[in-house]
Amino acid sequence: MLSLRQLQQFLAVADSMSFRQAADRLNMAQPPLTAAIRQMEEQLGVRLLERTNRITGLTAAGQVLRDEARRTIAQAERTIALTRRAGAGLTGSLRIGFVATAVRHIVPTLIANFRDTHPDVALELMEAPSARQVAALLDDRLDLGIVALPLPTGAEREIATRTVLRSELVAALPERHALAREPTAPLALAALAHEPWILFPANEGPGLHDRIVGACAAAGFAPEVAQRAVQMETIVGLVAAGLGVALVPALFKTTGWSSVVFRAIDGTPVPYEVALAWRRNDGSAALAALLASYAARNPGE
Repeated sequence: MLSLRQLQQFLAVADSMSFRQAADRLNMAQPPLTAAIRQMEEQLGVRLLERTNRITGLTAAGQVLRDEARRTIAQAERTIALTRRAGAGLTGSLRIGFVATAVRHIVPTLIANFRDTHPDVALELMEAPSARQVAALLDDRLDLGIVALPLPTGAEREIATRTVLRSELVAALPERHALAREPTAPLALAALAHEPWILFPANEGPGLHDRIVGACAAAGFAPEVAQRAVQMETIVGLVAAGLGVALVPALFKTTGWSSVVFRAIDGTPVPYEVALAWRRNDGSAALAALLASYAARNPGE
């Protein structure tokens, strides 16, 4: 089998029709080049060049080898280029999960900025609660999650995180509720002790669920859950329908829910944090490129 080096040597001769010019182009002496072409002819069992004391043309076999050599070298160069692009995270695919609250504040810029610089990386997006994303990451069904912290107990051993949003939880009240009359005043969480609550199931976001229940316990009560919903957006909608109260991210104060009043919690804030999450042992170049892209645009986080 002919090597790429042999094909390059033959092409240099075929293109210039001169051993001397081809040798100069290849940065080698002429005698070794002449010997290399003769060796190729012996290896193939055909004459490649018409020559007397100089090259006068290509044989039919030489013309075929010239055309095929050009295609082979072009494909080899393309293979090398694509391999290098894959190694730099410029090609491939990424499966990305996200919680609903990330749609407005994180997903657009994260995705748009990455697609600007890595248009050949295919992105598959999936909305899912934090616990489902963590399970998918651990099972290698997801490459990157955008999750609400904290992670389920023990998950941090295998999953790394980078916090991308810090906020706090606020009380969401139906606008006709008696406690909604002073929207700008902080509200004591204990005032909601006997209210019907809307809360997501503990198994869908155990870390954040524990924070909410823990804050209620610190205020001296356990929330009486009347309705359950998975997504925060749905929870706010149920509050708007007058079905109960809830603690939701302060981000919802800017989303235009006209029939819901949001009041800050008096005393120690209940934090709400969203983070990028990925497997610690994930060697994906595309994932590394996305994380590096985000870090470059957000160096202070």
